[in-house]
Order: sequence, then structure tokens, then C-alpha cells
Amino acid sequence: MKSFTYQRAQSIQEATQKLMQARTEVIAGGTNLLDRMKVFLDEPDQLIDISRLSFNQIQPTSQGGLRIGALVRNTQLADDATVRQNYPLLSRAILSGASQQIRNVATIGGNILQRTRCPYYYDTGFACNKRKPGSGCPAATGLNRMNAILGASDQCVAVHPSDMCVALAALDAIVEIEGAKGKRQIPFTDLHRLPGNQPQFDTVLQPGELITAVILPPMSAAKSGVYLKLRDRSSYAFALVSVAAIVEISQNKIKTARLALGGVAHKPWRATAAEQFLIGKSVDDDTLQQAATLALQGAKPLAYNGFKVEMTKRAIRRAIGISANGGGLA
Repeated sequence: MKSFTYQRAQSIQEATQKLMQARTEVIAGGTNLLDRMKVFLDEPDQLIDISRLSFNQIQPTSQGGLRIGALVRNTQLADDATVRQNYPLLSRAILSGASQQIRNVATIGGNILQRTRCPYYYDTGFACNKRKPGSGCPAATGLNRMNAILGASDQCVAVHPSDMCVALAALDAIVEIEGAKGKRQIPFTDLHRLPGNQPQFDTVLQPGELITAVILPPMSAAKSGVYLKLRDRSSYAFALVSVAAIVEISQNKIKTARLALGGVAHKPWRATAAEQFLIGKSVDDDTLQQAATLALQGAKPLAYNGFKVEMTKRAIRRAIGISANGGGLA
């Protein structure tokens, strides 16, 4: 690990101003940043500690939703009574994502901004366009079992690793951002980027910007939400495929549907075509099959991850079916 200086920020304004300086990074929980620093992926000259700032509360909004501060710990959010009652898929996604020790330290903002876990990105002995643009993507022709089947490019086939973010995408969350140029809000589904020809950028955040909060809108249907994660082992492995599904039933027909996928793309993947197809349909095998097929339209599996296409379709059918019957554990 390269030597660095450390400073504790006293305000968000100080933090964003410091972040504008070259080779500067912010740290809160540090559960992803320190991993990257240990293998020389990140070599900052200074770290700005934001962990003592005041963005550590979960508060109701005037519209009936929730405002979650970016420094709320993962454990705190997963265990929150309102989250467990009104947004249970979010709690389940967080609990499926890491060990208790990591959840106790990791923050919501850090979870959202964690970098890809592609093994070629982490191993500096290999080229990687995310680390060094233009150097190549060995994962595209290498051991790519965990990599993307949707939205990838010839520059990068990495997937976003977060479970929580898949749930937030399905919940129509809004992200609050603050930087040197002021504050703004963006839909959660617009925060993360597909790789295109600039895979080094994971999000649309501008230099000096930080996430300060995530807002969950009121959504009665979210109580039936399901988070289904398929992985190689049952404890704390990254998803091969994950599905967040929220289905609202009225008069035996689907009134609203929200469907987000993880483990398949460079960002949490919102399956909007499948959602639109489901509206007004009965929940039967044919409907579920067609929705799953629509969700995987355009999938381009690599040499070793073709199994993800059928696995994702089956996970979608199961998650939608469980949500349509009131939710519960998937």
C-alpha cells in the first residue's frame, strides 16, 4: 500500500472541495477502498474521512417514503423496522450481500459506489481497460463465468457487484448528490453507467461530487417485493444472477411491475420491456415465460457464462411468481 495523508472532513463542503484535488479519495467504511489500495489499484496521496458527517439517519419524507443518509451503515438499514415492513426486498438484498462484520462497517454510499469485482480488474498482472483505458479486456476471451451478458461492450464485460443496488433500482430510488457546483437529484437507474468506450467510469458523478442520501418513494406494492440471489455458495458470494421483483395484483391481473437484475450487467439492469409486457396480464406460466424472454432480449453470453441466460429467466419467473402471491422469502 502506498503512503498517504489522512484528514477528517468537518463538513460536506470541505469534503467536496478536497475531493477536487488530484489523487484524493474519500473514505467512510473503507470496505472496498482499502481492498483496492492494498493491491495498488488505488494509490491516493490523501484520504478525506467523511464518516463523522451528519448523513447517518433514516428519516420519513413528507410524501410517505424514506430518506436514507449515505453514511447509514448497511446493518442499520437492513434492520430498520420501517424498511423491513415497507421495503422488505431491500433488507433481504443487504443481508444477502456480505458478512455481519462488513455490514456493520460498510455505508450505503460506499455500497452504491463500490467498483467492479472482475478478477482481471483486481489482478494488476493483467491488462484492464477499467484500470488503464486502451490496454485491453482479457475477460472478454478469458475466464468470464461471472461476467456480463447484457449491456457489455468490447471494452469491458464486468458486472456491478452490489445486491443492495439491484433492490434500489427496482424501488425507483432517487439519489441526492452534492458537489462543488451545488446539489442535484437523479433517478437511481441513471446513476451507474454501461461501459461503452469509457469503462473506467462506473457512474455519472462529476469530479468533487458525493452521494449524500438515497430517497425511497412511497410504494405500497413494495411490501410484496422479492429479492432472489443465485450464487455458487450460500454464504457471502457475489451473485451469478439476482432478481428484484415487485408485482402489484388487482382483480387477478398485474397492475404494476418492477423488475431489476443483478450479476448480468455493468449496472443494475432494469428490465423495462418485461415490466410493460406484464401490465394487465394474468400470472400464469405463459406470461412468466414471455416476460423472462423479453428481459433477456439482446443478451450476448461469453464463452463461459451462457448458463446465465437460462438461469436468469428461471429466476425471473420464480421471483415474479412469489411477489404476485404476496412476497416472502425467495
